[in-house]
Amino acid sequence: MIELKNTSLLRCSILFLMISCSLYLDAQVTIVPAPVSVKMSKGEFTITPQTTFILEGSNLENSVAFFNDYLQKNYGFQLKTSGKHSKGNSIVLNYERLDKNIPGAYNLQVNGKEIYIAGDNEEGVFYGIQTLIQLLPIKKSSSLNIPQLSIEDYPRFEYRGMHLDVARHIFSADYVKKYIDWLALHKINKFHWHLTDDQGWRIEIKKYPKLTETGSCRNQTLVGRYGSDTYDGTPYCGYYTQEQVKEIVQYAAKRYITVIPEIDIPGHTVAALTSYPYLGCSKGPYKVMETWGVSPDVLCAGNDSTYTFVENVLDEVMKLFPAPYIHIGGDECPKENWKTCPVCQKKIRDEQLKDEHELQSYFTKRIEKFVNSKGKKIIGWDEILEGGLAPNAVIMSWRGEAGGIAAARQNHYVIMTPENPLYINHSQTRNEDSVTQGQYNPIENVYNYDPVPKELTVQQAKYIMGAQGNMWSEYLDNEKKLEYMLFPRLAAVAEVLWTAKQNKNWNEFEKRLPAILNRYAFQGINYSTAYYDLQPSVTQISNGIIGWKLDARKQDGHIIYVTDSTMNATKTYSGPVMIDKTGNYGAALTDNDNKIVSNWVWQHFNLNLATGKPIRLITPPNKNYSVGGSFSLVDGIQNEKGMLRSAQFLGFNGKDMEAVIDLGAEQTISEIVLHAFEQKGSWIYKPAAVSFFSSNDGINFQPIEVPVIVAGTKNLLYSALTTTRTRYIKVLAKNNGIIATGEPGAGNPSWLFADEIEVK
Repeated sequence: MIELKNTSLLRCSILFLMISCSLYLDAQVTIVPAPVSVKMSKGEFTITPQTTFILEGSNLENSVAFFNDYLQKNYGFQLKTSGKHSKGNSIVLNYERLDKNIPGAYNLQVNGKEIYIAGDNEEGVFYGIQTLIQLLPIKKSSSLNIPQLSIEDYPRFEYRGMHLDVARHIFSADYVKKYIDWLALHKINKFHWHLTDDQGWRIEIKKYPKLTETGSCRNQTLVGRYGSDTYDGTPYCGYYTQEQVKEIVQYAAKRYITVIPEIDIPGHTVAALTSYPYLGCSKGPYKVMETWGVSPDVLCAGNDSTYTFVENVLDEVMKLFPAPYIHIGGDECPKENWKTCPVCQKKIRDEQLKDEHELQSYFTKRIEKFVNSKGKKIIGWDEILEGGLAPNAVIMSWRGEAGGIAAARQNHYVIMTPENPLYINHSQTRNEDSVTQGQYNPIENVYNYDPVPKELTVQQAKYIMGAQGNMWSEYLDNEKKLEYMLFPRLAAVAEVLWTAKQNKNWNEFEKRLPAILNRYAFQGINYSTAYYDLQPSVTQISNGIIGWKLDARKQDGHIIYVTDSTMNATKTYSGPVMIDKTGNYGAALTDNDNKIVSNWVWQHFNLNLATGKPIRLITPPNKNYSVGGSFSLVDGIQNEKGMLRSAQFLGFNGKDMEAVIDLGAEQTISEIVLHAFEQKGSWIYKPAAVSFFSSNDGINFQPIEVPVIVAGTKNLLYSALTTTRTRYIKVLAKNNGIIATGEPGAGNPSWLFADEIEVK
C-alpha cells in the first residue's frame, strides 16, 4: 500500500505502470466530468501572456478571475481583459440561449485564432472555464497549447453536492476555500458543510457564546480505530467566526457553489448540551464526546425552551447563509431518554402523538414551520421519514436508497447519498495502511452508481434532485489524509452527477484516470494511487481448497509472491496461489526490471476443516456489510487487528445469523469456533446466544449439547469442545434484538457481526 504522504517519486513509479509521468500529449483530451459532446479538429491555439480576455457578456469577471488565479499559481502569468473584440489571440466569453432544462450549459470552441466560450448563464460560462483549465498542458510554461475542438456540454442533475464534516476534525478557513476550489474544478455546485455534532460545535452563535467557548472543545480525542479505548490526552478545540463564515460563503458564491449548513438536531447535540445543560432531558452534566459513535443524550423535545434555542440558533445561521436550504440533520436520534422524560411524555400526550417517533416528527415539523417562515426549506437525513414527514422537507437518503424511494413516492424531493457507495471516507483499497471509516468502497463502485433508482416511475424519478458525496472526518485528522481520501474519487462523484447516463462508461473513465492523476499531481494534490495497488482476494479453487487471488491494473511489470515470512523463495504470480498451509503469505508489484514499485501486502491464513467448504446462509446479511458473501466465513482469514475491519465481517441488522457448512464427508470433529465482534458505540452487539448443530443429511440437525465457551471482549470467540462425527455443521447466532435502554442505539435493532467459522 502506498503511504499517505505519497512522494512524487513514488507516484511516478506507480503511474509508470500505465503511462510515463513525464509524458503529456497536448492533443489528449481528458475532461472530468465527461462532456456531452467533443468534436476534435486539427491544429492548436496557443495561450501566452499576450492573449486577452474579451467579455461580450456582463458579470463574467468571476470566471476571468478564477482562470487567472489558476494560471498564476500553476504557470506564473495572468491574462489581461480587453473591451474590444480583437481579430485573434483572445478568449471570448459570451452568453447564448442554449435551451437546456438545467442551468449551467455551455459551448466551448477552439480554433487557430481564439477560444470561444458561451454559457446559458454566468454559471455556464464558469463551467466552460473549468473545462478549458483541463485542456491546459500539465507542464509549467508561458506558451500553452490547446487542441482545436468543439464541446457541447450541460449537467444531468441540478443538485451536484459534496459534503465536509468539520465537527470531528476541523479544517482552517483557508483550507475550506481550497476544498471549494476543488469542487468548482469538478463542476460541483453544492457544498454541504456539517458544522455541529457530539464532538464539537464549530460555528459562532452570538446569542449563545458558550456554544463556542465550551462546545467547541473536547478534552481529548480517540486514538486509532473506534473501540480502541486509547486517547491522546490533548484538548481539541476550534470554530469558525461569523466573519470567516461570511468570507467562505462569498468565496463559494463566486465559484457558483451554494453552501448548505448543517446544524444537527435533535440528536448529535452533546456539544450543545455541554454548553447549555438545560437543553437536555436530564439537565446534565454533559461532556463533549471524545470518541465517535452515537450518544443517547439528545435535545429534550418536550421542553419549549429547546425550540426557542433551536430557532434562535437557526435564525443566526440562516442570516449567514443565503442558500434556500438549511440542513437540520435528524439522523441517529436515540429516543430512550424521551421515554423516561416526564416533559417529553407530557408533550406526547398534549399533542396526541403515538410514540417517540412521532415526537421527533413533531419536533421536525415545528422547526420546519419556523424555517419556512424565513423563506427557506429544510433538508434532513432519511430518519425524518419516521413518524411522518414534514410537509416541505427534502430527504437526504443515506441508509441505502429506501428512504429516498419512499420520499419520492410521496412527491418529496430527494438527494441520494447512500453510504454505499457515496461515503468517500470509506476505504478505497482492501489494504489501507491507516485507519479509515467503514467498508471497502473503491472508485469503480462510486463511478457506477446511478442516483435514480430503478424502482421509481418516470414521474417519481423527477423528484430526484441529484446526489452527493459525503466526507466524514472521524479519521481525517490532517489535510493530506483528506486529500488522499477525496482524490480521485471526487472525479467519479462528479461524473455521476454531471455526465449524461448514456455517456457514462467505466472502461473509458479508467483509460482517462492516469491523465486525471497526472493533473492532480501537477496541482500539488495528495491523491491516492489505491486504484493501482495490488488488490488481493480469496477465491475457492475447489471444494476445500482456497486460493489467494492477486489483481493489479497494469500494462507492464508483474506480481511476485512468497508463501512465508522469510521471503527466501520469491515466485512470479500467474494465477491464484493455492493456500495449502497455515501461515503468512506476501505479494508485491514489480516493473519489467524487477524493481518493486509497491509496498508488500501480507495476509495470514488459518486453515481448518471448514476452510473453503460450501456454505449457505439461511438469512442474507445486510448488503452494506456483505463483502465476500457467505464465503467470507470460511475463507481462512480472521480479524486479527484487535478492532473492527468491516470488510472481514458480515453484518446482520436485527436478524440472526444461521450458516450451514458441508464438510464434504462424515468425519470426527473436536471443536467449532465462531468469530464475532462487539462495538456498542456502533450499535454492534455480541450475539444473545450461539448454538452449534450437526447433521449427516443437511436437513435434520441435532444440537451439539456441550457448553459454549466465550472468550475475548471486542473480538469474541464462541467455541464448543466436542467429539462428534458429522458431515454438516450449522451455526446459529441469535441477534441481540432491540437495544436496551441506557445502551448506545437504545430502541433500535442491534447489529450482529460475524467473521469466521472454524471447525477442527
